[in-house]
Amino acid sequence: MTSDAFAKEALAKTLFGAHKLPAAAEARTYGFYSKGCFAGGVAIATDGPTWQAMRLSRNRRWGHPTMIKLVERLSQEAVADGWPGLLVGDISQPRGGPMTSGHASHQVGLDADIWLTPMPKRTLTRSERENISAVSMLKKNSLYVDDSIWTSSRARLLQRAASYPEVERIFVHPGIKKKLCDTVKGDRSWLRKIRPQYGHDYHFHIRIGCQPGSSGCKDQDPAPNDDGCGKPLAWWFTEEPWRPAKPGTKPKPPARDVMTMANLPKACVGVLKAPDPASEEAVTIYAPGKRVVAAPAVVEVQEEPVELAPVDVPIPKVNVPVPTPRP
Repeated sequence: MTSDAFAKEALAKTLFGAHKLPAAAEARTYGFYSKGCFAGGVAIATDGPTWQAMRLSRNRRWGHPTMIKLVERLSQEAVADGWPGLLVGDISQPRGGPMTSGHASHQVGLDADIWLTPMPKRTLTRSERENISAVSMLKKNSLYVDDSIWTSSRARLLQRAASYPEVERIFVHPGIKKKLCDTVKGDRSWLRKIRPQYGHDYHFHIRIGCQPGSSGCKDQDPAPNDDGCGKPLAWWFTEEPWRPAKPGTKPKPPARDVMTMANLPKACVGVLKAPDPASEEAVTIYAPGKRVVAAPAVVEVQEEPVELAPVDVPIPKVNVPVPTPRP
């Protein structure tokens, strides 16, 4: 990659999207979930005994090793709880960074999407993984859960995911959060991790915290220490969150479509320049959590303080919902 590729005007999403393999370096995260990158990524295997990865053409099966091992653990323990197995959606690009399409977050290998559709008993074809649609949990044209689709097993799956200390937040549609608030009995402490957010009616989004060794990783504020079933949730069932933009208002482009390398931590340039591992297989984790091939030699990516250059597009705070146009 030439030095011109790192010019300030180059879009970061283009540079990161061009990499097919992770940076062969120690596992470290730089920046924030919606403005960063990571080195030393590993992939979840396309197929495991208790999971199948979806949308393979996107090449978003990559994450921090802790994230990948947690998804595999969740798949195994969810099956023990009675769930058929996980369909795994987007995690991150091989080196993170802004994605070429879709998510604002998922940039540092610490986010993962899990479908609320159970894994079938057979192995899906590659074509099916590209074209099968996940099932929304909502009634048509409604903010509320469809009781003919929702099951207690889905609530148990979310509870299992929330039980892990590494997990800081799980994003779901406000209707799913309300359903949990209305039905969960006994221990409700895990509900504090379940946070309402736009979309997320057909999948849930797991977020873990910054991992040891990543001094350049920026944590988000802790989730409020209550079940989240009060006033903040009620806001989602008013007109304000869903109010369309005023006529003639020009919407701002997504942050990923304007971010350049100047908007990311300086260490992300080193992440882009780092060599590839020996092969994809060398950095793919298979059950029960061991790599199938010895890890490649690693290089050091220069650690940099977190310096987030200003960007014209604001990144909404995740823990406090703010009104935005309907996605």
